[in-house]
Amino acid sequence: IREAMHSVFLYHAIAKGMDFGIVNPAAKVTYSDIPDDQLEIIEDVVLNRKKDAAERLIQLADDIKQKQEALKNGTATNGAANTVAAEPEWRSADVASRLATALQKGIGDYMEEDLKEALDIYPKAVDIIEGPLMAGMNRVGELFGCGKMFLPQVVKTARTMKKAVAILQPYIEADKKEGSTAAGKVLMATVKGDVHDIGKNIVDVVMSCNNYDVIDLGVMVPAEQIVKKAIEEKVDMIGLSGLITPSLEEMVHVATEFEKVGLRLPIMVGGATTSEMHVALKIAPIYSGIVVWVKDAAQNPMIAQRLMNPADRQAFEAELKERYARLREEYAAHQRKLSSLD
Repeated sequence: IREAMHSVFLYHAIAKGMDFGIVNPAAKVTYSDIPDDQLEIIEDVVLNRKKDAAERLIQLADDIKQKQEALKNGTATNGAANTVAAEPEWRSADVASRLATALQKGIGDYMEEDLKEALDIYPKAVDIIEGPLMAGMNRVGELFGCGKMFLPQVVKTARTMKKAVAILQPYIEADKKEGSTAAGKVLMATVKGDVHDIGKNIVDVVMSCNNYDVIDLGVMVPAEQIVKKAIEEKVDMIGLSGLITPSLEEMVHVATEFEKVGLRLPIMVGGATTSEMHVALKIAPIYSGIVVWVKDAAQNPMIAQRLMNPADRQAFEAELKERYARLREEYAAHQRKLSSLD
């Protein structure tokens, strides 16, 4: 109940403009996990909606405590276990749902047995990553975006994803050995000034699973190091990641450094603060190569495929130039409209 109250408080506080909070990364209860009947009682307390809210909350806690004790003693009836069960209720779903839920909740305890079951169902290991695991990650992104999940919980999710990938890695390598060659070489980095790598690491996994040779420079990588490594490794494209606002300007700096040395490698840009508008306004105008904003990890292989295909690459570049020009025009029109209000 206490964890549920914390989640409810944080959800409503953020919606009302709270800028900073300390969150327990080990918390297991997210806002979306709370059953509707319990949520109503907790919100009545937190939001001070009803006079008897505190009494009803105490009663709810007592009811849950009794059910827990009954389960411990083996005396619970079928109707007594909607809150606590010997095995979580989500474990009774199909394997795809279980994997997605495990990621969402950041629970890796059942990962090995669930992935073993999934390997008997899915043709290739990469299909598991691109299917149920990515579905779980996308759901995490939605919950994080609307304030129902917080960064420490997202970190737990990333660790669970990492565990899943480690289990699947031998199967992924075995699939690669079936005669296929690398689809291309990609250099990945979180730009200087930024230590966040959850999104980048997911892109690494997805690209590797799609047979791309990925060179990951890690976090806080200076532009000069990115340029140097790109030349040394003769890579086909660059992936730049950033979560915080200063990363936007640093990405412009990286593109400028590439331009200085005459490299025209395609750059894929991604991260929470990035946007297609930023690419159109700040990066594309100062860079002669292709710059693509990538919304999520699942899109990277499709975009990379277009970039690696000479015929499709030319058409893709023309599409991007047209779209960026339109975005710049829309932005300029919007700015003119704002200035006319002065």
